[in-house]
Amino acid sequence: MSKITILLAEDEPALGQIIKESLETRDFNVLLCKNGHIAMDVYHNASPEILVLDVMMPKKDGFTLAKEIRAIDDAIPIIFLTAKSQTKDVVEGFNIGGNDYLKKPFSMEELIVRIHNLLQRTSIQKTSEILKIGQYSFDFPKQILHFNEHKQQLTHRESHLLFHLVQNKNKVLDRSLILNKLWGTDDFFTARSMDVFITKLRKKLKKDESIQIINVRGFGYKLVF
Repeated sequence: MSKITILLAEDEPALGQIIKESLETRDFNVLLCKNGHIAMDVYHNASPEILVLDVMMPKKDGFTLAKEIRAIDDAIPIIFLTAKSQTKDVVEGFNIGGNDYLKKPFSMEELIVRIHNLLQRTSIQKTSEILKIGQYSFDFPKQILHFNEHKQQLTHRESHLLFHLVQNKNKVLDRSLILNKLWGTDDFFTARSMDVFITKLRKKLKKDESIQIINVRGFGYKLVF
């Protein structure tokens, strides 16, 4: 079996080398880049399966790099490494298309667990079929929502959140459970981010008035149609 290739962008040489060596002991192939410009070149040339990006980098920061990659690749998982902990910074990272984030300092075990979780979600996505949601058709592998001739491209996180809502149709999707599954934590920042994504999904499903995403206070959300 070929090794999973990780693109790691980290401008602190010592930390970057520690992360690289730790991941390589877990049988990953790690491509270490010291700034965003180099990371973009490596992304195009090496076709990695997952990105681990430091937010604060010279020449091109992690958010800018992720935004550019998301414009051409909706599927690749992205984990941000950041010293930033303000709500707006975390939400910005998720809105750009990040799938997870770790606040520095972090443990290598936690990073490895989150990498495995994201890779597992990606494999689920590749094997899933088209789902019916009222008058909509949801092409989960391609992350596209169809309504008659109209189609909307969803982000990686929107797609996975909607997938789990559909899988639990007419049942309450436990808020803490889905936060830990999709975000890796159920803290205040990720809870706020999830609320934003629920609002986005409601807007994208509004053409069929029979579809509702109900907020069950204190428990989670329920998709009804």
